Formats: sequence, structure tokens, C-alpha cells
Amino acid sequence: MSKTAFIGAGSMAEAIFSGMISRGGVDPSTIYTSNRTNTTRLDELQEQYGVTGCQSLEKLLTGADIVVLAVKPKDVLTVLSAARPYITEEMMVISVAAGVDIASLEGIISKKVSIIRAMPNTSAAVGKSATAIAANKQTKEKNLAEAIALFNAIGTVSLVDESQLDAVTGLSGSGPAYIYYLVEAMEKSAGAIGLDTDTAKQLIIQTLIGAAEMVNQSSKTAYQLRKEVTSPGGTTEAGLKVLAAHQVQEAFVNCIQEAAMQSKRMGRQISEEIEESLLKKESL
Repeated sequence: MSKTAFIGAGSMAEAIFSGMISRGGVDPSTIYTSNRTNTTRLDELQEQYGVTGCQSLEKLLTGADIVVLAVKPKDVLTVLSAARPYITEEMMVISVAAGVDIASLEGIISKKVSIIRAMPNTSAAVGKSATAIAANKQTKEKNLAEAIALFNAIGTVSLVDESQLDAVTGLSGSGPAYIYYLVEAMEKSAGAIGLDTDTAKQLIIQTLIGAAEMVNQSSKTAYQLRKEVTSPGGTTEAGLKVLAAHQVQEAFVNCIQEAAMQSKRMGRQISEEIEESLLKKESL
């Protein structure tokens, strides 16, 4: 059985390996996870899922087939540098650290290792993540298939060029927050028009699920589906006129574009910091 080692034991790591176990049929005994200081967190994860928690990188990585880097972007250089002695060319490294490009990961590891850069979202916690992945030149078809299977356990997977990951971050990486923002507005409006909280929540949730499923199953575009619901002089048209007057659609377009640009800016800054640190080490 292959061993999967998670460097990091935060919410994203938990979402991924819980999906691997519950929906991917992976044996929990093959999953190891690490946390530098919080042993209580490791104990909780071990009790809940049956995974093995450890603080030693040597114990974590020895014999691993897949290494999932699930730490904050600012910690990537420190953590991956410490892990480097235990990473072999037979391993596949999957990074879910936002903004850290493949070239930076390759520079830190300095070995011919298969590297997958992934952008999941927080819906991974309920097995509904929209994940996009990009691979380096060392990645073989077998590695790619394993990575796709891993992320299929927490939702859907799209294979993209790395240059598209900033756009993915702006669209689906941050996407759940946009939907929650919309739900907030619907909840506020429900109270204003006299609906109680519980009834409103049930109606909102089912409306979102139903609309998403319509888009998923129908061959029609979202525009066509919207036009079919909008009768001339009707209630939907009246509501949509207000949204148009406030340029809500344009605001959402600008929102996603700005999020994508921020991802690009953050990624550039992180990559430059890593490159600078690596050059300093080489000069010592």
C-alpha cells in the first residue's frame, strides 16, 4: 500500500485526507500527517480518522510515495528546506500552498521530483471542491493519474497550464466566499420581507442547489436559463432590473478579475522572496 504524507495538519489537509478515506476508499493507516508544535491536533486527527500523526519529518517522509505540502505560503521555504533531505526522486510532491509556483518548489527541493501544484477550495471539507492542478515536466502519466484520483475524492478536478492557476484562484479558489456573500444578502432580504430565519435558510439552500443542478444538467447556458425564468412584467424581471441598475453583474466580473490579479501579485512576491533566500544560501 502506498504511503501519503501530509506536511501540515490544518483544515485543507484534513479535508483532503478525510475525503481520501471516506470517498476514495484509502486505508487510514497509509496516511501520515505532521504538525510542528500542536500535538493535541495530531492526537485529535488520529482518533477521528485513524491517520498517524508525527512531528518528525524523517518519520513522516521515509517510505512515502506521495507528499502533500499543506502549509501557509510564507512557511513553504522553511518547511520544504527542512524536508528536502528526506524527499527522493521516486516521490510525488503535491503543493496546495497558494501562490507558490512550481519553479520555486523545484528550486527548494533541487531534485528531479514530480511536482503537482493544486488549487482546491474550502468546499473540499464536504467533498465538493472545484480543484485545478498543474504538473511539472518530471510528472509521469502514472503520477498525474494518482493526483487526479486524490482530488477526485474531494470533488472535481481540472488539469490546466500553471499560467491559468491565478485565474482559477480568482474564480473557484475564492468562489465559495462570493456565494456566501450572496447568501448573506438573501438572508437579510428574507428578514426584511417577513420570513423567519429557519424557513429562509431552507428555501435559500434548496434554491442554490437546484439552480446549480440545472446549470450542471442542462445543455442550455446560464443566460438561457435566466431568460426562461424571466417573464415580461413579472417578479423576476422586477428584481433583475434592480440588480442591473446597481451593475451587480459587472461588480462580480470586476471582483473575480481583481481576485485573480491579487493572486498573481501575491505569487510574484512569494516567488521573489523564495528566489532571494535561495540565492543567499548559495552565496554562503
